[in-house]
Amino acid sequence: MDLLSNLALGLATAGAPENIFYCFLGVLLGTLVGVLPGLGPTATTAMLLPITFVLPPTPALIMLAGIYYGAQYGGSTTAILINLPGESSSAVTSIDGYQMARQGRAGQALAAAAIGSFFAGTVATFVIAILAPPLTDIALKFGPPEYFSLVVLGLVCSVALAHGSVLKAIAMIVLGLMLGLVGTDIYTGAPRFTLDRLELADGINFVAVAAGVFGIAEILRNMEGEKTREPIVTKVLSLMPTREDFKRMVGPILRGTALGSALGVLPGGGAILASFASYTLEKKISPRQSEFGKGAIEGVAGPESANNAGAQTSFIPMLTLGIPANPVMALMIGAMIIQGIVPGPNVAREQPELFWGIIASMWLGNLMLVILNLPLIGIWVRLLRVPYHTLFPAIIAFASIGVYSVNSNAFDLYAIALFGIVGWLLLKLDCEPAPLLLGFVLGPLLEEHLRRAMILSRGDPTIFINFSERPISATLLTLSAIALVIVFLPNVARKRKEVFVEED
Repeated sequence: MDLLSNLALGLATAGAPENIFYCFLGVLLGTLVGVLPGLGPTATTAMLLPITFVLPPTPALIMLAGIYYGAQYGGSTTAILINLPGESSSAVTSIDGYQMARQGRAGQALAAAAIGSFFAGTVATFVIAILAPPLTDIALKFGPPEYFSLVVLGLVCSVALAHGSVLKAIAMIVLGLMLGLVGTDIYTGAPRFTLDRLELADGINFVAVAAGVFGIAEILRNMEGEKTREPIVTKVLSLMPTREDFKRMVGPILRGTALGSALGVLPGGGAILASFASYTLEKKISPRQSEFGKGAIEGVAGPESANNAGAQTSFIPMLTLGIPANPVMALMIGAMIIQGIVPGPNVAREQPELFWGIIASMWLGNLMLVILNLPLIGIWVRLLRVPYHTLFPAIIAFASIGVYSVNSNAFDLYAIALFGIVGWLLLKLDCEPAPLLLGFVLGPLLEEHLRRAMILSRGDPTIFINFSERPISATLLTLSAIALVIVFLPNVARKRKEVFVEED
């Protein structure tokens, strides 16, 4: 009964006219950035953070969530029609989706993607609703040592966010932690690393870091390698799959949903991992293996279900524990902090309307996406004809205005420019910025819980590893050590390098 009453509360909150509007705006923007290569939900969310200052917390977070899972839908449209994935998680969809389009079956491919995505999104919403309360109850038993150990585990697992060198990923986390220390000491009030600049007394502006490292840096990289795009779109004749198509879609959709729901909780881009894993699974178990790569509808339905389920279940650790599973979740935690909300298990108890409203809005958002995507295919494809050199200056101007509006401080404009260049240099050095952002967000939490725990133990560091008194903390640190050892294993390191080379 508690689950039903909580879902009823969530639907009542998400069904408010204001929240429906911002949910629609979020999924619309998400579809747009999913269609346009080079933007992505991370950069868009970073640049839209200033807007959340003037909105109440619930509609602001509903809009940001809609951008994230909406981008998974948008990426499939261009992947199928013109073999140009708008999102990395849609890259697998283009393998068979584009071949179906070339065979005159673009409508069936788009319908398979939409049906699979809607079903997976609906199931993932219920998974979140079922798992969130027990995880929240467990998290309420956490003290400072447990939270410190949990943050350490999150940072260690976030190494998976970066492909290639493990050492580079760790270096990015350390850099993020160092940037998070800039500001005023929380206990002594002494300035730290402020360079005698009053503007840094409260720390580096989170919006400037996020928009610079992701938004501006991505724009610089895309302009550097800009190519003329002349998409040739196969005409969409019919959107209705045949009876045989439905039979072939059912299994992949169910398996993709289950796979994505499980992998989405893991740190490190669960939606991307889920789509690749789903395609591999379907190809191995299918009696029509020879059709894969030539227009198999299973190669569209499975991955699209998996990446949408993975995108939504990645909200579970963010909502229940306050730990981000990917960069977008880190940005949402930043938005919660900006709104004066402390991320973690207390959100469900202290602000149930916000907690369950976000969960319920995901189902409404998925319904909106089905209605939006198929009729607006022509508009999305026309947007691809907009030249990058016209689109990107407008995005930079919008990001700069948004960052300045936060504090009306010109220093933040210098900060976004600096971090844009830093982010571009990191990309040139094959250092992905996602772990940097996670380190920046989690760094202050790590320091705060470390110091609290040391005060409680009167300086005894064994409080973190004492199995008899703090079994949860000790277990989490043990898992962190195991995860760190695994990523340094030769076979795992070699596989990461191979994946990195393939993506490049």
